[in-house]
Parts: sequence; structure tokens; C-alpha cells
Amino acid sequence: MRFLLRIIFFALFYTSATVGFVRSRSSPQIPKTTILDVAASIQKTQTVFATKALNQQKPSFSAESSLTLQLHSRMSVQKHSHSDYRSLTLARLARDSARVRSLTARLDLALRGIGQSDLEPVDTRDGQGFEAEDIQGPVVSGTSEGSGEYFSRVGIGKPPSSVYMVLDTGSDVNWLQCAPCADCYQQADPIFDPASSASYAPLSCESRQCRSLDVSECRNDTCLYEVSYGDGSYTVGDFVTETITLGTASVTNVAIGCGHNNEGLFVGAAGLLGLGGGSLSFPSQLNASSFSYCLVDRDSDSASTIEFDSPLPPNAVTAPLHRNPQLDTFYYLGLTALSVGGELLPVPESSFQLDSTGDGGIIVDSGTAVTRFQTDTYNSLRDAFVNGTRDLPSTNGVALFDTCYDLSSRSSVEVPTVAFHFPDEKVLPLPAKNYLIPIDSVGTFCFAFAPTSSALSIIGNVQQQGTRVGFDIAKSVVGFSPDKC
Repeated sequence: MRFLLRIIFFALFYTSATVGFVRSRSSPQIPKTTILDVAASIQKTQTVFATKALNQQKPSFSAESSLTLQLHSRMSVQKHSHSDYRSLTLARLARDSARVRSLTARLDLALRGIGQSDLEPVDTRDGQGFEAEDIQGPVVSGTSEGSGEYFSRVGIGKPPSSVYMVLDTGSDVNWLQCAPCADCYQQADPIFDPASSASYAPLSCESRQCRSLDVSECRNDTCLYEVSYGDGSYTVGDFVTETITLGTASVTNVAIGCGHNNEGLFVGAAGLLGLGGGSLSFPSQLNASSFSYCLVDRDSDSASTIEFDSPLPPNAVTAPLHRNPQLDTFYYLGLTALSVGGELLPVPESSFQLDSTGDGGIIVDSGTAVTRFQTDTYNSLRDAFVNGTRDLPSTNGVALFDTCYDLSSRSSVEVPTVAFHFPDEKVLPLPAKNYLIPIDSVGTFCFAFAPTSSALSIIGNVQQQGTRVGFDIAKSVVGFSPDKC
């Protein structure tokens, strides 16, 4: 009898310990629910169309740095043609789908053996004691004319000509539209004229920068570049070095494309500043050990910054930063799990991991708006959210969103908290406005995640907004700092 009791005791003890372990993993110390301010979200969709063009305003000075340029949404830079918020949203989602196709096509090409060659970072420091941490620039929302891109006011050339540039962590090659233009799209600022810059210098075909391009040609011993984005966007022109000015600091000898034939989804901006991990990206040429950005609300004209060589805040939620040996552009994230309402989803960690061929994994991308997960993962996430929102009136899906609600009669709602989980029990809960977003101005809200048939998952900028995202390249860490814009 005593022996039997001992067996029962150990069985109960083992079961209790096991249950406790599962409970500690399935009930992280985060709020199970969070509040969405429906009225405030709808109000923002209405005020978007009252925004006036501000691109003629002059730079303003700030106590935090010697020069801070004002930031505004792309909508305030280039007047849009949409008559209502639903029309704007549908255009944004269509372009976002094109963006995702572009990224997955880029990865597919790399997996088939078409990649970038290596290039050592060039010495971009001038002779005036420049330090990389002095460089910071403004970031603006670009929701109106593209897939939620964000912009910075950048000086090109010497003396600098100020233009708006798209910030893109999914690209490496920096470029802008240049005169003479054989084919240029409309931009907010005058087209850059190389003849006005004393620091403009063509690159030779044998230069390391030219050899690092995926597509290049030679004309009169000068390097020609071509970059296409898989969505119909492209730029073609001379590959040169120029001076780039951000804030109060200038970076010399930056390899940049001077595009004479350009077309695509960049309306409003003069070009693109590549923030990817490849050798031609701006951080790589700067030889920066880290950089961070904070993306303002996609419908906001408020200000934020992109900063180079700035340390992660001490309270940042950190995760491993992984690199794909087949494609060095993308920033892969060490995500381990997802939770809804404090309960971990039954999704294997392998769903978020790179495989031995370089396929799969999950990247952080500033140019993609809506986060994509593999279909099985998305279905699990959506079903858990639907189960926690049975009291909310549902409505028809919109575009790529299959889970939408009619919240026209509510001023606020309580919804399950969606959270990202990283190694060492690090957790990043998302605010409700980062995953339940308005589709129109009458109360239709949709769950802002989407499935993808690709093995590549993407954390988009809707989920990043309001959070400072830092990439510590030297330490291979990504940090998330909510409310640090």
C-alpha cells in the first residue's frame, strides 16, 4: 500500500510540474486583451484628407540635434487622387501585394544562384572628424502613393539638393532620378542635376561597386546600372559616387545610381535609400555597426528619425538577427512563437526558421505594409483571434483581408492581444491599432495579417508602427522599443 501511495505521489508531482511548465509557456506575462479606440481610428481616416501640402516649409532646429528636418506623410508631399479612405486602402493593398511578389521573386532568384558578389565597405568618412552617430534623418509615412513606404529628407551632392527618398530595408542599391530624364515619374522636388554637384563622380566598370551590382553594363568605361523590383518598377542609369547629407553630417563617396529611365510606385519621392544588409546598401557603405528607425502612424504627419550607430535602448525587446547566406539583403528575425490572448499558438518554431537551402524564415521589412505568414500559421493566428472576438459583429472580407468587423456602432472594443515571442522568453505585445485597422471611414476594421504561399514570412510596417526598430549588425540582434518614436 505504501509503495502504491509513493507511485501516486510521484505521478501527481510529475504531472503538476509538467502542467506548470506548459502553463508558464502558454500564459506569458502580458495582458490577455487590449483596447482599440475605434472612434479615434475612424477620426484619423477622415483627417487624412484634410492634410495640406507642406513640402515648401523650411527646416526647423531642435535642441536634441543641431538640425532636424520636418517630417510629413507622403500624402502631404504629393497630393493623392483618392476620393475616400476605402479607395486609398485598396490601392495601398494592391501595391503591397506587388511589393511582396517583388521580395519573394528576389529570394527565388537568389536561391537559383543569382546573387550579389561581395564588396568591402568603402571608406565614407570625410576629413572633418565625421562620426557615424552624428547622422540621423527624418522619417515620414508614405501611405498614400505606395505600399506604406516611409521617406526621409536627404541632401544629395555638393552643395546638397534636398529630396525625399524612400527608406527600404528590402533593397541595397541607392538611387535617385537624374537629369537629363529620358523617362522620369513625377516627384515632389526638382530632378537632381549632376552638373550642379561638385562631388559627382562616375564609377568605372572595374570598380568594386560596379562589380557588386546584380545587373550592370559598360559604356565608355563608365558603369551603368539597372534595378527592377519585380512589380514593374525599375531604374536605369549611371552608377556614380556622390555626397549624401543626413542631418548635420555629410557622407562622401557613396555609390548611388543616377537614374535617367525610371518608372514605378515611387511617385513623390526622388529615389530610394537602400537599408538592406548587402554591400551596396547605405548602412554597409557607411560601415555602420547599427541603425534604427521608428515608423510613425501610417496616416500621420508627425515626425520621427532614422539613426545610425545608435545603441539599442536598455528596455528594448531583443531577438536574434539572422542572415541568409544565399541573399545578404534581408534581415531575418529569430521568432519562436505567436500568441493570441496570452495563449501560444500550436505552430512549430520551424515555421519561422531558415532551412538549409536558404528558403523560409521571417524577415523584418520597412516597405511591406501587412505582415505575411505561411498559410497554416496565418490560419492558426486568425482562428485564435476570431475565437476571441465572437462578440464583435463580422462583415465581408476586403481585398487580401478575410477577417473583418463592422464596428460602426462602437466607440472602443476589447480584443485579444497578439504578441510575437523570441528566444529567452522575450515577448513583444502589439497594440490593437497595429493589427485591427480601419478600411474605410464608416467603421469597417480588418485583421491586418495575411497568408502567403511562399515559404518566406514578412513582418510589415503596419505591425512596426510606433515602435523603434533597431538592427545591431555587429551583435546580430534586432531590438523593438515600443513608444520610442
